[in-house]
Amino acid sequence: MSDFIALARLLAQPRLDAHTVAWRNGRPLPFPEFAAQAAAWYALFAAEPALRFALYLDDSAQFAAALFGAWHAGKTVYLPGDAKPATLRRLALEVDGFAGDLPAEFEPLQTPDPAPAPSWGALDERRAALIVFTSGSNGEPASIPKRLSQLAREVESLEAQFGAPLGDAVVHGTVSHQHIYGLLFRVLWPLCAGRAFNARVLTFPEEIATALARGPAVLIASPAHLKRLPDNPGWAEAAAQLRAIFSSGGPLSAEASAHVEKLLGLAPTEVYGSSETGGIASRRRQQGRDAPWQPLPGVALRVDPATRLLYVRSPHLPDNVWIDTADRARIDGAGLVLEGRADRIVKIDDKRISLTALEKTLSASPLLQDARLIMLEGGRPALAVVAVPSEAGWELFHGEGKRALNQALRALLIDSIEARVLPRRWRYVWSMPVNSQGKTTQAMLSALFDPRRPHARPVARTSETVTLALTISARHPYLRSHPEAPPVVPAVAPLEWAELFGREFFALPPDFQRMEAVEFPQPISPGATVTLQLDFVEADGCLGFTIDSEQGRHASGRLYFGSGR
Repeated sequence: MSDFIALARLLAQPRLDAHTVAWRNGRPLPFPEFAAQAAAWYALFAAEPALRFALYLDDSAQFAAALFGAWHAGKTVYLPGDAKPATLRRLALEVDGFAGDLPAEFEPLQTPDPAPAPSWGALDERRAALIVFTSGSNGEPASIPKRLSQLAREVESLEAQFGAPLGDAVVHGTVSHQHIYGLLFRVLWPLCAGRAFNARVLTFPEEIATALARGPAVLIASPAHLKRLPDNPGWAEAAAQLRAIFSSGGPLSAEASAHVEKLLGLAPTEVYGSSETGGIASRRRQQGRDAPWQPLPGVALRVDPATRLLYVRSPHLPDNVWIDTADRARIDGAGLVLEGRADRIVKIDDKRISLTALEKTLSASPLLQDARLIMLEGGRPALAVVAVPSEAGWELFHGEGKRALNQALRALLIDSIEARVLPRRWRYVWSMPVNSQGKTTQAMLSALFDPRRPHARPVARTSETVTLALTISARHPYLRSHPEAPPVVPAVAPLEWAELFGREFFALPPDFQRMEAVEFPQPISPGATVTLQLDFVEADGCLGFTIDSEQGRHASGRLYFGSGR
C-alpha cells in the first residue's frame, strides 16, 4: 500500500485524523485516539525506572498502544502467552514489573490516565525491544529476544509478499497477539500497512462468519481453528468478502486446507517459520494439490548435502549468519520441500531410532491420517504412538479391536526397527491435541499416557458431542478405600476426566471458570466400564458431561470455560 509507514516511525509519522486503526465492538478507533492512548501508556512507563516489563492485555488495540508507549519509554517488553499465575510467577524471575490485565498480586501497571503527547521520534531499531516465548517440543518455554529491526523487516516482508491483493481489508484473527504470529500478522503488519484490525480475538465459528461478512476481510488463523471449522454456519457471505486466509504456528494438513477452501472459497496461505527464525517461506495448496514452499522476500535457503539439514539466512534474524532450522529438506526447481525434523533421534538399547522416519512410515498407511511417536521415560524407556485413524482404521478398531490395529501398524515398522524396540503403547484419538499456538507438544502427547487417564474406547462423535467407553482399572491411582468399604473412585475424578477428554476433542477455552448442576448419584467401582458423554456448547464455553453404566448414572454436570482470569 502507498501509505505504508515503517515500524520505527509509526507514531513519528502520524496518519490522517480520519484513519481507522482498529474496530472495537462495532466502533472505529481513529488514529488520534490511538496515539493518545499510546501517549498515556508512555507517561506511565516513563515514570518507572525499571526496564523490563511483562505486558498482557486482551484488547489488541489497547495492547498496541501500550506496546508502543513502552517502546518509546525505552522499555523491553516480555510477551507472556497467557495470564495464568504459574506463567507469571516464572516470568517474575526475569522481569522488573508487570503491566496490563493481570492479577492484582503481581501489582501490574493498569490502564493509564490521559497524558500530554510527547514529541514522538523514531524508535531505535537496534534495541532489543521484545522478548517472546516458544513452547518448544517438551512444552517448556524458551525466551527469544527480538530487536526492533527484526520485527520491522518481517513486517515489510509480509507487505511485499502478500499486501497487494489485500487493499483496505479489515484484519480479523483467531490467534492472540500475545504470540509472535498473532502480534506480527494481526497487529504490527496492519498498523504499518494502514489496514484496520479487529481488536478482539475471534473464537467461535459463528462470530468468525459474522465478522468476515461485514466487509473486505483477511483472516489470520491457526491450523487448530481452521481444521475445526464446521459446515453448519453460513459461510457464503463471509467467503464473498475474504481476500486472504493465513495459517501459521503449526502444520496444516492437505485435507484441512481443502476443507477450508471448500467452505470459504480460498485456500489458506501457509507461512512456515518459527519464533526463533521468523518467517521463512509460504505456500498455497489449491484444490487439494500439494505445493512446495517459496522463500519470503530477503530469505536465503540452503540444504547441507550430507545431513539434508535446512539452513536459513534472513533479515528476520539478529545477525547475517546461516541458522540451522533442525528441519530436513530438499530444494529443487519448484521450491522447498520439507522432510521432517532432524533432531528427533532417540536411543533405545543402543539403537538409534528416527522418530520422524517412523512417523512418516505410519502416516503413509491407509489405516491412519496422522501419527506421532514419543519416548516414554520410566523404569525402561519405550516408544509410544499417538495416532489419528482413518475411516478404515476406525473400522478395524471397532470391528476387531484395538489389538488388531496395533498389530497391523507394528507390522509396518518391523522392517525399519528391531522387534524388541517396537512401540509398546498406543493411543488412538480423533485429532491431535494442540495448544493455543496450534502446536502439539511432547507434554501434551505424554499426558495421553498418564495413568490417571482411564482407557478410552471411542463410541460416537459429532461436532458437538462425544461418547466414550471408559474402563476403570483396578490399579487406577485415584482409587481410594476405607477399612470397612470396598475401593471407589473419588468424586474429583469424573470432573478431571470430563475436562481431560473435553480438551482432547473440543477447542475448549483455556481457563476453567465454574461448574453447575454437578451431581454424583453413585460411586464408580474398580474394573467398571462406564460411558462418558460430553456435549460442548461452544458459544457458552459450556461442557456438559454424564457418566453412566448398567448400574445407572454415576456423575453429571456442566463445566464452563473462558479466557478470563
